[in-house]
Amino acid sequence: MNINKNCKRRAETLPAESKQRRTRRRPVEAAMLDGYPFSVNATRLLRRRFLHLAAGAAALPTVSRIARAQTYPTRPVRLIVGFPAGGVADILARLIGQWLSQRLGQPFVVENRPGAGGTLAAETAARAPGDGNTLLVVGAPDAINATLYDKVNFNFIRDIAPVAGITRSPNVMEVNALFPAKTVPEFIAYAKAHSGMINMASAGNGTVTHISGELFKMMAGVDIVHVPYRGSAPALTDLLGGQVQVMFDPIPSSIEHIRAGKLRALAVTTATRSEALPNVPTVGEFVPGYEASGWFGVGVPRNTPVAIVDKLNKEITAALADPRIKARFADLGSVPLPITPTDFALLIAEEPRSGAR
Repeated sequence: MNINKNCKRRAETLPAESKQRRTRRRPVEAAMLDGYPFSVNATRLLRRRFLHLAAGAAALPTVSRIARAQTYPTRPVRLIVGFPAGGVADILARLIGQWLSQRLGQPFVVENRPGAGGTLAAETAARAPGDGNTLLVVGAPDAINATLYDKVNFNFIRDIAPVAGITRSPNVMEVNALFPAKTVPEFIAYAKAHSGMINMASAGNGTVTHISGELFKMMAGVDIVHVPYRGSAPALTDLLGGQVQVMFDPIPSSIEHIRAGKLRALAVTTATRSEALPNVPTVGEFVPGYEASGWFGVGVPRNTPVAIVDKLNKEITAALADPRIKARFADLGSVPLPITPTDFALLIAEEPRSGAR
């Protein structure tokens, strides 16, 4: 082996590899102007790819599908979450993971890999073998990231296959309990009087918390400073501590702080009020036309056998119908999202048309 020659070849390729691994994020404003947050061409491409994958999966041999489904899983399964513990994705993953462990007889271990709005976790899952032993909690951030990053080392649409929906969750516009504004109109007036002096926390660039806040800024005509974090949990810590003043967080990760009086809910981001916070108005009641929410589900690496996908979908759908889990979701302010893999693919493909919803 020519060590010097190999070292030289490696040194020559390093800059190109490093450059290839560097991601470049498009400005959120530009992505939103392209049809918030996707362009029409991207939407068509997404839909074509998803339908192609769904059609190909359906053509696999039936005997092979049945055999794989009967034996799966044979060892512990990891459930990757792209955000820190304590956030809504983590909460949902642990609920579903516990259910799957009990039903399928193997541990489903939650693995938190925060960073880049969920992109690091998605890349980890995309590079894993398609054997059913790696699952990914997917959500609106994954769809949004497809328009915000010019270059990544994987393709979410191509490399992650939809399995099942979990929930839809409204966000809540919330402030620190000591913040002067007690209503959305008071917040808008205060923000305009203190332009550029209010900090808005988010779970990271491109997340639903970020997009919901940017949409509010545009429609309310206020200038507040975006401060991205590596997930909802650390952002909430600083919101509780007063380092940041406002956040558009999913209800499940904030509701206990709101009930305890540590945070003040100004409004929910959906078109109708949330049953979990029935006395809290919607943002749209003060900013006409405003609406945003997020969704979560489960995906797997491409080439995962359809038998395994179908089995996971069946078990997750059963979980969403279980009275205890439905009650827990209701308490968290989430709505179950039972859906087939094909319909889940279509939902993701349609997401570009409606933004964060």
